[in-house]
Amino acid sequence: MPTTDTPTGTAPGPALHEATGRRLTPGLLPLLAEADLLDSPAGWGTATTKAGAFRLEPVRPGRDLELLTGWMNDPEVAAYWELDGPASVTAAHLRTQLDGDGRSIPCLGLLDGTPMSYWEIYRAALDPLSRHYPASPHDTGIHLLIGDGTNRGRGLGSTLLRAVADLVLDNRPRCTRVIAEPDIRNTPSVSAFLTAGFRYAAEIDLPEKRAALMIRDRALRNLL
Repeated sequence: MPTTDTPTGTAPGPALHEATGRRLTPGLLPLLAEADLLDSPAGWGTATTKAGAFRLEPVRPGRDLELLTGWMNDPEVAAYWELDGPASVTAAHLRTQLDGDGRSIPCLGLLDGTPMSYWEIYRAALDPLSRHYPASPHDTGIHLLIGDGTNRGRGLGSTLLRAVADLVLDNRPRCTRVIAEPDIRNTPSVSAFLTAGFRYAAEIDLPEKRAALMIRDRALRNLL
C-alpha cells in the first residue's frame, strides 16, 4: 500500500481501512482485524507469473473511477457486466461493496505495476450464490474482467485466474475452495477457468444469468 507523509509538527490522521479507504479511529483497529472477512487482500503480496509480476490492490474510487468506467463501457465487457453508462453507474456498483461489511472487496489487478484488470473477491457463503450450491463457510468467490482489449484472447486470463486462486489459498488458510460463476454464454471465460485449474461443477440459474459454477479445490491444487 502507498504511504502518506505527515507534515512536520502535525499529528498523524486516523488510519485508512485498506479495503474501503474510510478513516478509522485507532480504537477500532483491533476490532477490524478480528472482523476482516477476507483476510486483507491488500497484503497478499505479488504473484510471479509467466506474464509478469501480478498483485491485487483495493479500488479507491477517487483514483480509479475514470479508469473503471472506461473499462465498463467497452462493449465486450458491457455485454456481461451490464454496467456501461456514466461514471455514476460504476460508482454505485463500487459503493455497494465499499459501504458494506467487507464481504466483497473490489480490486485492481496490476501486472508489472500497470492496472489492467478488475477483480471482486467475495465470501461466497455470504453471497446469494450460496443458495444455489452447498456452500462451505470460507468459500471465496472471484469475479474478473480484463480491461484492456489487447490483453484478451491470448491466454492471459487463465494465467491470472490461476495466480489469484493461488493467492486466495495461500492467504486464506480456512478457505478450501475458490468459486466462480461466469455467464454460461461467455465460453472464453469458462475455458479460461478450466485452463486455470477450476472444474465445471454445475450449471445454475442466478437472477441475472445462467452461470457455470466453477470450483478450484485446495485438495486438488497440486494435481492440476
